[in-house]
Amino acid sequence: MPKVEELLSRIDKEFSAVEDRIKKTQSQQMDVYRSRQDRLAKFEEILNHLRDVWRPRLEAFAKRFGDRVKVTPSTKPAERAATYEFQTDLAHVQLRLSATTDQEVQQVVLNYDLQIMPILMKYERHAELSLPLDAVDDEKVAQWIDDRLVQFVQSYLSLHENQYYLKEHMVEDPIAHVRFPKFAAGAKLESEGQTTYFIGEETLRAFKEQRATAK
Repeated sequence: MPKVEELLSRIDKEFSAVEDRIKKTQSQQMDVYRSRQDRLAKFEEILNHLRDVWRPRLEAFAKRFGDRVKVTPSTKPAERAATYEFQTDLAHVQLRLSATTDQEVQQVVLNYDLQIMPILMKYERHAELSLPLDAVDDEKVAQWIDDRLVQFVQSYLSLHENQYYLKEHMVEDPIAHVRFPKFAAGAKLESEGQTTYFIGEETLRAFKEQRATAK
């Protein structure tokens, strides 16, 4: 008959084997953690480098819109982002450009997210570029950003030519008798709390002359 001591020895071996497996798993997970931290540090270095690629483009882009856009930059761990809010009476327009990474920190991921509310036309809401952490191409990044910014301008301008967005913003020149959106007026006249819109200075002058003759 086996002795109790032998039983206890066998049990102790099982406990010891489990402890060894736990320590091995802990060591492996720590290696994974350290490796991920190293990749995160490299990712931050890449973002700092890419800043010289995207900053002049985004600054020039915002400058073109002037007071019509409000820019809110955002810096978080493993993310750089900028949100653009555009002033227009036709819709709420928000563009968000961001640079982030995947869960395993293997890729640099650039995101383009556009929101136009209400949605009355088709437009590309999201675009994405993923590049391996070890093979980030400045030229490819610059081209992608340029393409997305031009794409946004096309969507923004289409918004201002879309009949569904313009429906509540059309006015008529009282002299030329043509209809056009308010923002396209070449001149306007404020009188007695009302605004009259004209296609240009010429019809505005004709309107003033007509009104002066009628008095």
